[in-house]
Amino acid sequence: MVLTLIAGVRGRQSLAYVADAIARAVSIIGEPVWLAADACDLFFDAANPEPDETTARRIIAGAEIDALVQAAAHRRKHLLVADLESTIIENEMLDELAEFTGRRQEVAEITRRAMNGEVDFAAALEERVALLAGLPDHALAGAAHRIRVNPGARQLVATMRKAGAVTVLVSSGFMIFAERVAAQLGFDRVIANRLDLVAGQIAGTVSRPLVTGETKRQTLFAVAAEYAIPLHQSIAVGDGANDLPMLATAGLGIAFHAKPAVAAVSRWRLDHADLTGLLYAQGYRQDEILN
Repeated sequence: MVLTLIAGVRGRQSLAYVADAIARAVSIIGEPVWLAADACDLFFDAANPEPDETTARRIIAGAEIDALVQAAAHRRKHLLVADLESTIIENEMLDELAEFTGRRQEVAEITRRAMNGEVDFAAALEERVALLAGLPDHALAGAAHRIRVNPGARQLVATMRKAGAVTVLVSSGFMIFAERVAAQLGFDRVIANRLDLVAGQIAGTVSRPLVTGETKRQTLFAVAAEYAIPLHQSIAVGDGANDLPMLATAGLGIAFHAKPAVAAVSRWRLDHADLTGLLYAQGYRQDEILN
């Protein structure tokens, strides 16, 4: 088994101390392997991993350090399936569009509840889109200019593609934004919803079929089958309730800065690190990561 420690910005100064304390407490095999100044691997006996993991998490306590425990074999994945909004990019694009209607706060609250699993996702999507009806389509370009790519996203996609992995961006947001980000970062494939436009205005509806959490899970299955990639060789990342099906299906499903309800049920989480943490989780060293 391998325990990967990845520090957030404010956890870097304490990482070496924490790694040393864990190494002394859980009888690791060999010395810590430093992947970067802010990430290291500690290997330990797979026969009794649960107490060791519990001890490690107790030592980490309130430090801004993420810890991921997994089997050491088959860490480098051949398929990446990633959510878009609040994962690959910082934004929730429906919220950005709502800014042009003066209803951002109202839409953002519905978004929050949907992503935390408090309301039905499809119903919440339709409710929010309906509030945009009549908005001129040039608002889409205005919203697109606000897109902020999350730190580490470019490195994640470029590095995995160089290693031969297939990369898929799958979003319950809109294709007009997803295609832009996919082209910018180099994703191999993109799947997203299509916003209906009529006479130069947002119609307030979404084309069927909707991209839902089940769509994301089925995309993972389909692409893995197409490229003959075993599911244990896949990695998925997302933040919201509609990402849970694919996170549970992937060999390594990582909740990234996730909503509380998602974080509470996710086996693997990155709460502090940026998206390069997905590379460290796969055992990549800093000098292997492309910029």
